[in-house]
Amino acid sequence: MKLTESTEMYLATIMLLEEEHESAKVVEIADILGVTKPSVSKAMKQLLEEGYIDKELYGHITLTDLGRQAAEKVVHKRRLIISYLQHSLGLSREEASRNACRMEHVISDEMLEGIRTYLKDQKLHS
Repeated sequence: MKLTESTEMYLATIMLLEEEHESAKVVEIADILGVTKPSVSKAMKQLLEEGYIDKELYGHITLTDLGRQAAEKVVHKRRLIISYLQHSLGLSREEASRNACRMEHVISDEMLEGIRTYLKDQKLHS
């Protein structure tokens, strides 16, 4: 299944919150993404139905293996793009991050491979 930009953002945000707190909550996701709690709740219902997340009784949200795999792919793309923008274009970390967050959802696999090769050739990324 092809994930939407919105779905990718939710999964990546849950993963980052899991790294900090072992789980995520609707209010935290809403705050980070700048969306309403009802929007997050609706998205979580869909992600739960599709097998990307588990949701516990008191609202703790965690990624399933499927969700973690999808989130890791998004975060890996983001990190590659950030590194490329910083090292090849000289952008600040903040500016590179802001742009990478937009680009990660539309970049082709071929372009991503080109970035990976460039960084490897420059010995900037493994």
